[in-house]
Amino acid sequence: MPTNRELLMRAAGTAISTGSLTGGGLLQPYQARQFIQQTFEATNLAPLVRHEMRVERRGEIDKIGIAPRLLREKKENTDDGYRASVATSQISFSTTPVRLPWEVTEETLRQNIEGENMNKVITDLMTAQLGVDLEDLYLNGDENAGKAKTFSQSDTYSAGDIVTYNKKLYKFDIAHSAGAWTGTDATLIGEDEDADFLKVNDGWIKQIKEGGHILDKSTEDEMSLDMFYQMVASIPNKYNNGKLRWLMSPRRAQQWELFLLNLVAHHGGAVPDNMYTAPVKIPTVECPSMSDDVILLTDPKNLIVVNSYTVKIRSTNTDKESIMMDKRFYVAHLDYDPIIEEKDATGILLLKR
Repeated sequence: MPTNRELLMRAAGTAISTGSLTGGGLLQPYQARQFIQQTFEATNLAPLVRHEMRVERRGEIDKIGIAPRLLREKKENTDDGYRASVATSQISFSTTPVRLPWEVTEETLRQNIEGENMNKVITDLMTAQLGVDLEDLYLNGDENAGKAKTFSQSDTYSAGDIVTYNKKLYKFDIAHSAGAWTGTDATLIGEDEDADFLKVNDGWIKQIKEGGHILDKSTEDEMSLDMFYQMVASIPNKYNNGKLRWLMSPRRAQQWELFLLNLVAHHGGAVPDNMYTAPVKIPTVECPSMSDDVILLTDPKNLIVVNSYTVKIRSTNTDKESIMMDKRFYVAHLDYDPIIEEKDATGILLLKR
């Protein structure tokens, strides 16, 4: 059975017609049921991060703060000239415009079990998928994907290089010398056509790998509680203020639960209930778009999405092409840039695949 993502990718690439609904979508005299909308995917992270609206597509966001330990001893009737000050800095942003187009034949809207409501059903599904895709890009975007070429045995590759191999998209974890493909030094990040998706912008995972605190446990066969404590210890104490969250894939969260259950089963005793969902007393946010080999640690409000305008959905069925082809055309437009306020307040735990 095709996934929700696959169905919507088809819809975005070709017109949705009555032929697309041969699995039960066409109206029959004995039918009165409605579509079961496939809404299995959800975004947990997007509502927690900061959203900044700016007028311009490129610019800087100003930061202002004060240093700690500013108090000084007072001496009566004396001004020693000491003054506390504020610290200012800037974060650069550059939003990238993106779009999600789709089209529906008028015949589909006339001859399906939803009737005219079919228009709303498809639009709702498209906008829901738009949210899923955006969270995916916020986390996993990598502009290097636009440079991806077919793997060649005669070439050498650096960590971070992206290649295609057997219609799959891979990112090298370490340098690769000229020679045959091994697959042990690269991570699968999607299908080869996903390069056009991932190349839009650099996401938070790549940014944290380049500027945050890294704890590499990718050579260890299983998880441990020590990993979480070591990750927390790598971030300055001033950021460990009760606002930190673990960001991980649902499968990784389940593997952590399984590790604790096995610990209890093999060694007896008990594990506090909150340890399953809040290692080191830090709550977990499950992000379906994340891969299983990374765990992020940060305050979600430290992650920022910058837009210069809100999502705009434009549609037409009155132009010449629409009339001649008996279609309705739709496009969702927006722009975005995922940035991080303070990379020193971020950490990434690298785990074995």
